[in-house]
Amino acid sequence: MISHHSCIFQHDISEKSLILVSAGRMRCHKVLSMARELTQWAAHLKRDPETSLCMAHMPDLYLDVHNGCVMYKMRTYISLVEGLRQRRCAYTREVRKLGVTLRQLFIIMSEKCHGDLVFTIFDCAALER
Repeated sequence: MISHHSCIFQHDISEKSLILVSAGRMRCHKVLSMARELTQWAAHLKRDPETSLCMAHMPDLYLDVHNGCVMYKMRTYISLVEGLRQRRCAYTREVRKLGVTLRQLFIIMSEKCHGDLVFTIFDCAALER
Protein backbone atom coordinates (compact mmCIF):
# COMPACT_ATOMS: atom_id res chain seq x y z
CA MET A 1 0.00 0.00 0.00
CA ILE A 2 1.46 3.37 -0.97
CA SER A 3 0.01 6.58 0.38
CA HIS A 4 0.87 9.65 -1.68
CA HIS A 5 1.43 11.88 1.35
CA SER A 6 3.29 9.80 3.90
CA CYS A 7 4.68 7.15 1.52
CA ILE A 8 4.02 4.07 3.62
CA PHE A 9 5.34 0.95 1.94
CA GLN A 10 4.00 -2.35 3.23
CA HIS A 11 5.75 -5.66 2.57
CA ASP A 12 4.81 -9.15 3.78
CA ILE A 13 7.68 -11.39 4.96
CA SER A 14 7.23 -14.68 6.82
CA GLU A 15 3.54 -14.12 7.54
CA LYS A 16 4.33 -10.85 9.30
CA SER A 17 3.27 -7.53 7.92
CA LEU A 18 6.28 -5.24 8.15
CA ILE A 19 6.37 -1.57 7.38
CA LEU A 20 8.96 0.70 5.85
CA VAL A 21 8.10 4.34 6.34
CA SER A 22 9.60 6.95 4.04
CA ALA A 23 8.88 10.65 4.32
CA GLY A 24 8.85 11.34 0.60
CA ARG A 25 12.36 10.04 -0.16
CA MET A 26 12.15 7.94 -3.29
CA ARG A 27 15.51 6.25 -2.70
CA CYS A 28 14.16 4.76 0.53
CA HIS A 29 11.55 2.91 -1.51
CA LYS A 30 14.37 1.14 -3.35
CA VAL A 31 15.68 -0.45 -0.15
CA LEU A 32 13.34 -3.46 -0.28
CA SER A 33 14.04 -4.29 -3.91
CA MET A 34 17.79 -3.65 -3.57
CA ALA A 35 18.00 -6.00 -0.57
CA ARG A 36 16.08 -8.70 -2.44
CA GLU A 37 18.29 -8.31 -5.54
CA LEU A 38 21.51 -8.43 -3.50
CA THR A 39 20.36 -11.59 -1.72
CA GLN A 40 19.70 -13.27 -5.09
CA TRP A 41 22.89 -11.92 -6.64
CA ALA A 42 25.12 -13.24 -3.85
CA ALA A 43 23.50 -16.67 -4.17
CA HIS A 44 24.11 -16.59 -7.94
CA LEU A 45 27.81 -15.74 -7.45
CA LYS A 46 28.20 -18.72 -5.12
CA ARG A 47 26.81 -21.00 -7.88
CA ASP A 48 28.46 -19.36 -10.92
CA PRO A 49 31.41 -21.46 -12.21
CA GLU A 50 33.54 -18.32 -12.63
CA THR A 51 33.18 -17.24 -8.98
CA SER A 52 31.99 -20.30 -7.04
CA LEU A 53 35.46 -21.45 -5.98
CA CYS A 54 36.40 -18.33 -4.08
CA MET A 55 32.84 -17.49 -3.01
CA ALA A 56 32.29 -20.96 -1.52
CA HIS A 57 33.59 -19.90 1.92
CA MET A 58 31.37 -16.81 1.99
CA PRO A 59 28.28 -17.04 4.19
CA ASP A 60 24.89 -16.89 2.52
CA LEU A 61 23.63 -13.34 2.26
CA TYR A 62 20.06 -12.82 3.36
CA LEU A 63 18.97 -9.22 3.87
CA ASP A 64 15.77 -8.41 5.73
CA VAL A 65 15.64 -4.62 5.92
CA HIS A 66 13.18 -4.81 8.82
CA ASN A 67 15.60 -6.76 10.99
CA GLY A 68 17.66 -4.54 13.30
CA CYS A 69 20.69 -6.81 12.76
CA VAL A 70 20.81 -6.16 9.01
CA MET A 71 23.29 -3.27 9.28
CA TYR A 72 25.80 -5.45 11.15
CA LYS A 73 25.25 -8.25 8.61
CA MET A 74 25.91 -5.88 5.69
CA ARG A 75 29.06 -4.41 7.29
CA THR A 76 30.41 -7.91 7.88
CA TYR A 77 29.65 -9.06 4.35
CA ILE A 78 31.18 -5.93 2.82
CA SER A 79 34.38 -6.64 4.79
CA LEU A 80 34.41 -10.23 3.58
CA VAL A 81 33.94 -9.20 -0.07
CA GLU A 82 36.73 -6.64 0.27
CA GLY A 83 38.89 -9.39 1.79
CA LEU A 84 38.51 -11.45 -1.38
CA ARG A 85 41.19 -9.33 -3.04
CA GLN A 86 43.70 -12.14 -2.58
CA ARG A 87 41.46 -14.47 -4.54
CA ARG A 88 41.06 -14.30 -8.30
CA CYS A 89 37.27 -13.83 -8.34
CA ALA A 90 37.58 -10.59 -6.39
CA TYR A 91 38.70 -9.02 -9.61
CA THR A 92 35.67 -10.09 -11.62
CA ARG A 93 33.25 -7.33 -12.45
CA GLU A 94 30.31 -9.13 -10.81
CA VAL A 95 31.99 -9.60 -7.42
CA ARG A 96 33.24 -6.01 -7.37
CA LYS A 97 29.79 -4.79 -8.34
CA LEU A 98 28.20 -6.85 -5.54
CA GLY A 99 30.48 -5.18 -2.99
CA VAL A 100 29.87 -1.69 -4.37
CA THR A 101 26.09 -2.16 -4.54
CA LEU A 102 25.98 -3.61 -1.02
CA ARG A 103 27.94 -0.59 0.23
CA GLN A 104 25.47 1.71 -1.59
CA LEU A 105 22.55 0.00 0.14
CA PHE A 106 24.33 0.34 3.48
CA ILE A 107 24.82 4.09 2.90
CA ILE A 108 21.23 4.57 1.79
CA MET A 109 19.93 2.78 4.87
CA SER A 110 22.29 4.38 7.38
CA GLU A 111 22.47 7.94 6.06
CA LYS A 112 19.82 8.75 3.47
CA CYS A 113 16.92 6.88 5.09
CA HIS A 114 18.07 7.20 8.69
CA GLY A 115 14.97 7.66 10.81
CA ASP A 116 12.65 6.53 8.02
CA LEU A 117 13.32 2.81 8.41
CA VAL A 118 11.38 0.91 11.02
CA PHE A 119 13.10 -2.18 12.41
CA THR A 120 10.31 -4.45 13.58
CA ILE A 121 12.45 -7.41 14.65
CA PHE A 122 15.91 -7.89 16.16
CA ASP A 123 16.78 -11.48 15.33
CA CYS A 124 20.34 -11.90 14.07
CA ALA A 125 19.92 -15.68 13.72
CA ALA A 126 17.13 -15.11 11.20
CA LEU A 127 19.68 -13.50 8.85
CA GLU A 128 21.80 -16.66 8.91
CA ARG A 129 19.30 -18.83 7.05
